[in-house]
Amino acid sequence: MGSEVKQLARKAESALRYGALAWLVVSLCWLGGCSRGDSVSAAPALATTPSPALELTPIAITSTASPAKTQPARPSLSPAAAVVERAATSTPRPVSLAGLLPTPTPTLAATSQPTYAPTPDGVARTLRVPILMYHYLSTPPDDADIYRRDLSVSPELFAAQLDRLLAEGYTAVNLYQVIDALQRGAPLPEKPVVITFDDGYRDNYENAFPLLHARNMPATLFVVTDFIDEQRPDYLTWDMARTMLAAGISIESHSRNHASLADQGDDYLVWQLLGSLETIEYELGVRPRFLSYPAGDYDQRTIDIARSANYWAAATTKQGALLNSDHPFELSRIRVRNTTDPDDLIRLLSLDW
Repeated sequence: MGSEVKQLARKAESALRYGALAWLVVSLCWLGGCSRGDSVSAAPALATTPSPALELTPIAITSTASPAKTQPARPSLSPAAAVVERAATSTPRPVSLAGLLPTPTPTLAATSQPTYAPTPDGVARTLRVPILMYHYLSTPPDDADIYRRDLSVSPELFAAQLDRLLAEGYTAVNLYQVIDALQRGAPLPEKPVVITFDDGYRDNYENAFPLLHARNMPATLFVVTDFIDEQRPDYLTWDMARTMLAAGISIESHSRNHASLADQGDDYLVWQLLGSLETIEYELGVRPRFLSYPAGDYDQRTIDIARSANYWAAATTKQGALLNSDHPFELSRIRVRNTTDPDDLIRLLSLDW
């Protein structure tokens, strides 16, 4: 009988200890935020008396995505347990990579200006694409010198030239299309022609731009950036350039101050070529890719620096209409003078040069 009592006493003591241990494990999991199925590797020493009740303040969870709503009643949690519970039960928001990047400078869709140079396919090409070279688009003053008179085309003559080009089946394209055709064989219209203006005179905006826009004909302006920055009255303003860019007129580089680029040091060429490029990009939000050599002066070092500045091609003052894919930095052009009437223009475009 005595042995049976002792055996029952041992069982009772074991049950008491097991119950206390189970209570402690459950309490620790609840306080630490353990979920069902979590394991506890070791338990601290057993307490002989229950722990006092914890007085904890609930954590208010608010959302910035929608107005605050009344939350249903819930057990009070410790700060640590509340953090664990939020991590376990909240639905993660999808992260947008675009939201983490700086907002890009908006570009004007009307320009359709590609960002990357066309990758050459290795095929050597010679294309016949006349590039017209204009300067002033106005009637010269009576006291104008021989150069001003020679480089001036009146608005009336320019309008007649454009109409004759259209009547003869020519289609105006931009230099981005031309370089794509040279390097990749991209298609061009049957009779393409490029219209360019050197220097960036204000009469290009006042007189040439409305005539081009009315006929939906693109063109390219090679601007001297320091002259615009200095607000010279005979030259464009940046607002004028922005307006034309939005309407499909390409704004490209003609250096910073129209000085010769031949026989110059690297630092000077970088200042001229990269400086004008970055100014245009800053003012207009698009990076120019084409260069016109001031007065047609350049050498191989000029080409090397222009290429390293990530220009794609350059226009010269050499007369001709044949363009070679192996020499994109020596594009020939056809000079249009104040004596070039529409018949003369069509004749020049038909020459095999």
